[in-house]
Amino acid sequence: MCRTIPLLLTAAALLAAGVTACGDSGRPAGKGASSGSGGGTRSVTTGAIAIVDTAPVYLAQSQGFFKKHGIDAKITSVQGGAASITGVMGGQFAFGFANTTSLLTARQQGLPLKVVANGVASTGERDTDYSAVLVPAGSPVTSAKDLAGRTVAVNQLKNIGDTTVRAAVRKDGGDASKVEFVEMPFPDMPAALAKGRVDAVWEVEPFVTQATGQGARAVAWPYADAAPDLTVAMYFTTQPTLQKDPELVKDFTAAMNEALAYADAHPDAVREILKSYTSIPAEAIAKIKLPTWPTEINRESVQTVADDARQDGTLTKDADVAALLP
Repeated sequence: MCRTIPLLLTAAALLAAGVTACGDSGRPAGKGASSGSGGGTRSVTTGAIAIVDTAPVYLAQSQGFFKKHGIDAKITSVQGGAASITGVMGGQFAFGFANTTSLLTARQQGLPLKVVANGVASTGERDTDYSAVLVPAGSPVTSAKDLAGRTVAVNQLKNIGDTTVRAAVRKDGGDASKVEFVEMPFPDMPAALAKGRVDAVWEVEPFVTQATGQGARAVAWPYADAAPDLTVAMYFTTQPTLQKDPELVKDFTAAMNEALAYADAHPDAVREILKSYTSIPAEAIAKIKLPTWPTEINRESVQTVADDARQDGTLTKDADVAALLP
């Protein structure tokens, strides 16, 4: 999943430098020879991590939704939400994709980010969600509350993984403060679990399917447990871009909403597009559990994540969710 913005990219440093969403040419990012709805095609670069979650943005390109709304889209693959946020703030990208906790954290640091479209959501169903906490077959852990006192691997500390795992533990009646988290890349987790280096791992697809295929079993589904139909990640820009080119933002949002609805209704198209931009083997693509892609942001779930992150200390003060969301 997406990572939080690096500490070295502070709001003070960016704002002191007068950084807005401008490219190398000095034009607002996303500007081409013409601007505004109906004013011709505009070149737009979006930073997005190449994972299952971002299938709609690639479908928006391949199915012509961007073109329909006058956008010549370029999608740049990034390593995570931190790179996406950095790129948007520095003007490399007009839009980016990052998870809810990363966006809340960046906004609290003073970065003027603004969500423009939903990104991806949990299925809301335990057993069938695309994110799960897994343990070895012989583990005594049988549910989320049993994770108290155990070591759980997440891909990024103080982010959406540990936030939702703690929420699941609390909901199951366990002591979330006693869960020990260690940072580890998703691809390394199945082997670490099999070798007993950690007691449990928090994974997302395709790694959930990989690990269960090797004998691991799921004991919790943090996205589904944390909040009904959790909004996991969203597409965003900066407030300066929104103010300078509202028509561009409007057109991008319209294209993404069409793509989200298309992805949600056409899982076979999602599985096919995954072959074009991820390194997931075709046989795994056929088996993985897909998330959902609603067009509406579940605002209540974003607030729940913000409250949980505040309770856990990931956020240092109450989040202004309304300022982040459209």
